[in-house]
Amino acid sequence: MTGTQDSPSFRLAYVPGVTPGKWVRIWNERLPDVPLTLVPVSAAEAPGVLREGGADAGLVRLPVGGTDLCAIPLYAETTVVVVPKDHVVAAVDEVSAADLADEIVLHPLDETLAWEQRPGQPAKERPATTADAVELVAAGIGVLLVPQSLARLHHRKDLTYRPVPDAPQSRVALSWPQERTTDLVDDFIGIVRGRTVNSTRGRRPAPAPAPASDRAEQRRSGTGAARRTGAGGASAGRGAGAGAGSHSGSGKGSRGGSGAGSRGSSGKGSRGGSGAGKSGRRGKPGRRS
Repeated sequence: MTGTQDSPSFRLAYVPGVTPGKWVRIWNERLPDVPLTLVPVSAAEAPGVLREGGADAGLVRLPVGGTDLCAIPLYAETTVVVVPKDHVVAAVDEVSAADLADEIVLHPLDETLAWEQRPGQPAKERPATTADAVELVAAGIGVLLVPQSLARLHHRKDLTYRPVPDAPQSRVALSWPQERTTDLVDDFIGIVRGRTVNSTRGRRPAPAPAPASDRAEQRRSGTGAARRTGAGGASAGRGAGAGAGSHSGSGKGSRGGSGAGSRGSSGKGSRGGSGAGKSGRRGKPGRRS
């Protein structure tokens, strides 16, 4: 995706029932220097706000209409029927659209469900807003079919709701003008899609420093190499010392042996020769006159 972002902040529109809190928290953790401003809008107003530049992107309900707005579907909501707590529907776990055939079903002008054929009996007038329709339900005038998030948003102690599995669902999407696909829009797309901070999609973050375990391994590798080099030098030194010792010992042995032999031979020869001379003189008979 391409584009530039001149504004120092990011403006996010959102429609009733949608809770952007989780994504806003992630944004603040990853981009603390870029404030995110929430822009609440009605479901009907949301596409126009995006087209007119009132927000950089928006969490809206489909369809948005036209091809100038990009949209990434995020999830679909269960449709429920809102009734008074003492209504017969409150006694069951869920109902079908056909079960409401005899009921007056209110369809506000800001309705977000796309019906091929609206169930139940129509009211004489359509309420202007979902909030107005909830007030009429509380007054016992009819029942109301809405996405579950809107039933929770307009919760009252005297009302309850039950799922309607075969009713149309409301789909929530992230939308933005195609011609204004900025880097910040791409950052928010990554957040809602669950990309991690180190994801290869979108803008690449600065390289992170090597983990401590890698640095320790490098140090161990360097130490091992030094030890191997030192061991090789020591071996060579010992070999050289051994050779010198052999030459020295040989010389000493030669000198020692020569000296001992000379001294032994000379000593023995002298003593032997001297003894033999004396013995010869004593053995000769004396002459008598």
